[in-house]
Amino acid sequence: MASLLIKNGMLVTEMGEKSSDIFIEDGVIHSIAPEILEEADEIINAESFLIFPGLIDCHVHFREPGYEYAEDMESGAAGARSGGVTTACDMPNTNPPTSSRAALEEKKRRAGRLKNFDLRFFFNVSNIEDLKELEKIDPKEIVGVKLYFDHSTGNLGAEAEAIEGAFKFCGERNIAVVVHAEDAAVNEAARKKNTRTDLAAHSLMRPAESEMAAVDKSITLAKKHGTALHVAHVSTRFALNLIRDAKADRLPVTCEVAPHHLFLTEEDYETLGTKGKMNPPLRKRDHVEALWEGIGDHTVDIVATDHAPHTLASKNAPNPLEAASGVPGTETMLPLLLSCMEGGPEDEKGEIRPIGGTPESDIQPKDILRLCFTMPNRIFHLGKPGIAVGKPLDLILVDQGQTWKIHGKDLKSKCGWTPFEGWEVTGKVVKVI
Repeated sequence: MASLLIKNGMLVTEMGEKSSDIFIEDGVIHSIAPEILEEADEIINAESFLIFPGLIDCHVHFREPGYEYAEDMESGAAGARSGGVTTACDMPNTNPPTSSRAALEEKKRRAGRLKNFDLRFFFNVSNIEDLKELEKIDPKEIVGVKLYFDHSTGNLGAEAEAIEGAFKFCGERNIAVVVHAEDAAVNEAARKKNTRTDLAAHSLMRPAESEMAAVDKSITLAKKHGTALHVAHVSTRFALNLIRDAKADRLPVTCEVAPHHLFLTEEDYETLGTKGKMNPPLRKRDHVEALWEGIGDHTVDIVATDHAPHTLASKNAPNPLEAASGVPGTETMLPLLLSCMEGGPEDEKGEIRPIGGTPESDIQPKDILRLCFTMPNRIFHLGKPGIAVGKPLDLILVDQGQTWKIHGKDLKSKCGWTPFEGWEVTGKVVKVI
């Protein structure tokens, strides 16, 4: 039997880190103890390394099928593993969208070629026909239903009747509803009012009030139908306050934030240009501070990347407001968060992020475990066992002291760029097992 012994690592648990040896036989964890003296075919000295379970990114766009020129499942999985992520949940805005049994089966078939990576799928509902297709799906085949309250990449904005129907259907069958919370009517009014043509107008045309209105509607529907609601990529303090109140009322409401909303603000449009364009858009500093406060008080359940790669050609549109929206992120999530243990990452100008950092941004490894493994695993019923005796091996070793600079050319995503170009971070995945 093949055996592996990991020595002297710091195992990250919900209570904190503890010095641990881990003995593995034939890919299954045999024992975990402060010191293990077993002989092994291979021994890894993990001294000074953190040991996490393979992380979970519950919000990725691997672009396959239809947009493989920007990313495909294999390149997306390779990049995710490079960043310590071994399980991801893929969004439905592909071509064709994941709005039918046939489309879901095709995605599952394609994912079957991935090695050492677990890719799950969301189902899209935009209209009544999609809802009829959902009725053909075993809930165990999907991790949830995605609803776009307004158009984003893929133009899957949902009709009001379909939104109500999806909440009712999912409430009856214990399926999570994930909402892209931007209100179409509020956005349309903001677009009509806007007269600016610079990129910062993107944040004005998808204002903070849009997210607040959509979250308010979503919570009302979740309460009405008893539906488990998850709000994707929260970007504003207004929405976060509504979610905090819903949790206080014991409603089944959870949420996530994305790294780009934690570390970037509207001020970054000046240097990033269209590489800083995404939906929902960048916000002012007070919203960023509120997101970190939400992490601190556990209103925020998950950090997920909304990994949304586009080619540079589609980002560098002549009219910046027509550039594709979305940024890559799976490879940079963990180092950005780990850097907060040391005060925060430094941007290309040497400034510490997040700007105006709060005590809540000084997170610890156990916080990263909660945000990037425990809670996504629990909320989406992924069934990942973590690092436990008798369970399959799925862990990462992280050198928490290694300092390095992020460069798009070094990342594995097909798109070849990052909004964090030139940032200095501390903490790097050195091995995925």
